[in-house]
Amino acid sequence: MTAALVFSTALLVALAADRYVGEPPVRYHPVVWMGYYLNWAGKRVQRLAGQEVAFTHRGHVSSQADFKAFWLAAGVWIGGSAVVLIAALALQWCVLVVPGLLMQAIERATGPIFGGFIGSLLSAMLLGCLLKPMLAWAMLRSEVLAVEAALNPAHGGSLAAGRERLSWLVSRDVTQLTEAQVRESAIESLAENLNDSVIAPIFWFVLLGLPGAALYRFANTADAMWGYPGVYKGQNWQWAGKWAARADDVLSWVPARITGVLLAAVSRGVTWKTLRTEAARTPSPNSGWPMAAMALALGVCLQKPGVYALNALGRPVQAPDVPQAIIYASKVLLAGVSIAFIAIYFANTVLL
Repeated sequence: MTAALVFSTALLVALAADRYVGEPPVRYHPVVWMGYYLNWAGKRVQRLAGQEVAFTHRGHVSSQADFKAFWLAAGVWIGGSAVVLIAALALQWCVLVVPGLLMQAIERATGPIFGGFIGSLLSAMLLGCLLKPMLAWAMLRSEVLAVEAALNPAHGGSLAAGRERLSWLVSRDVTQLTEAQVRESAIESLAENLNDSVIAPIFWFVLLGLPGAALYRFANTADAMWGYPGVYKGQNWQWAGKWAARADDVLSWVPARITGVLLAAVSRGVTWKTLRTEAARTPSPNSGWPMAAMALALGVCLQKPGVYALNALGRPVQAPDVPQAIIYASKVLLAGVSIAFIAIYFANTVLL
């Protein structure tokens, strides 16, 4: 089995495990471990940087640069990412090399072809199991559909239940959202996390293997926990969160555009010019691409009042739009995996 087949099979194994097994238990989940580290490190940064001096007497964040907070946070981010990279690289080496060594006895008994195939297949399966925690399509799909189910009166749902379920997906205040706004937020979260939890990890796995996918998940988790442009939950991230936010912006730049283009392609009728124009309406340089593509694909307006309105002339979101958004996202996953297979084959057979 060639290297291209090993990595392609590993990706299939990861997706199969995502669908049929689901997420690992919390105590064994590497992304949860990343979160624990970032939570601990973030508290130390806040304390050591003396973040209280960054507030004005009225409680607003000072515009004065706080390089101490910036470099402290950058240092712990770099340290954490180094550990993630080294651990992922070591694990990948083990699952790619050790099974081959163990199969040498089989090769001597049955011949190099059979023994080599078994070793490569075992490597692919183990690598896929390690890759799985970096992907979360099944959970994302399930949580978005759960929001719609919670809203549905036919299933005992209500607006209050829909808001409560949405709070599992988003960090914004959901207490005053209307039914349409709850669905908007769910679809926005689906589109944004289609990139963050699916397409981007696959992209970096294709480029750099397991270390690439693991580094991306670390950066994305750090951005989710630190990347706020001001005060969040009583902590000032104006400068302490800048490195994490910019690192995630850099690593998400290409995948976000791939996700947006694929969404436009599978839905048809969305032009590049329109997509680019709408994507530029969000403050984030990346999240606007998948969200704008989804808004245009569905023909709806997705907005965050006072911040952005994507496809402003679109109709309000309705109940059938949520399952339709899931269908579009599923097609993007299939298209993305197909492209990944081609890229893996090209990289391992043409370039090498």
